[in-house]
Amino acid sequence: MIASTGLPTVVLPVHDAIDCLRGCLASIDAHSPEARVVVVDDASADPAVRPLLVDWCAASPGRELVPLDHNLGFVGAANLGAERAGGDDIVLLNSDTLVTPGWLQALARCLASDPAIGSATPWSNNGEIVSIPVFCQANPVPADPARVAAAIAAAGEPVYPKLPTAVGFCMAISRRAIDRLGLFDADTFGRGYGEENDFSLRVTAAGMRNVLCDDAYVAHVGGQSFGAVGLAPGEDSMRRLLGKHPGYLDLVTAWIAADPLAGRRAEVVAALG
Repeated sequence: MIASTGLPTVVLPVHDAIDCLRGCLASIDAHSPEARVVVVDDASADPAVRPLLVDWCAASPGRELVPLDHNLGFVGAANLGAERAGGDDIVLLNSDTLVTPGWLQALARCLASDPAIGSATPWSNNGEIVSIPVFCQANPVPADPARVAAAIAAAGEPVYPKLPTAVGFCMAISRRAIDRLGLFDADTFGRGYGEENDFSLRVTAAGMRNVLCDDAYVAHVGGQSFGAVGLAPGEDSMRRLLGKHPGYLDLVTAWIAADPLAGRRAEVVAALG
């Protein structure tokens, strides 16, 4: 197991989507070359994926490849990567994302700021309730994600507002929460979708908080990572989630209607100019 860096360990589950994967890896190279990264190749069907990951992980002693010959699904791959993180906080990162300057340090500061924080999610163009500039919309990937990150950093001190749920494209999880709650519920959500919402509601039930890391930004293409194995949100995943948490839809609907991030989002949009 590779040594801790003092920053959260990045857990990167991978299944195909090689073009997005190349962009994600390049963004980590550019903005977080020091990061400890556990890459779980969940039996990618594309024969070009494994050699790409072998070479990328070999380029830094802080990178570990966990190659799987049988597909576990997103939740199983994420849990396996989290186990490899040892005692670190983790950031579960989708492979169709683009990280930006300072993202990992901002998430680390957020998790460290309050022992009651169980999860933290950054702003994104395509992050549902943390989408910017347009709320709850899949905004296009910006031409210059680093410029958006700089505007967010310039929009005032972070306040880490509370969220009803983390969003799984980039989800930082404190080791405190993992130690207290365990990992994702693979039995219920094995192939993926709903696991981050379930975890977030367990965070809340334990008296901890899910927050927006409002001085970090990660761009998200969306619908690419694990898309080849048929993972998409739908009635089945929602039924599983509501089976465990019947009040979930009412909670999120009320939060969206209130839109408590409106003021903070307006500050960022103004900083973008």
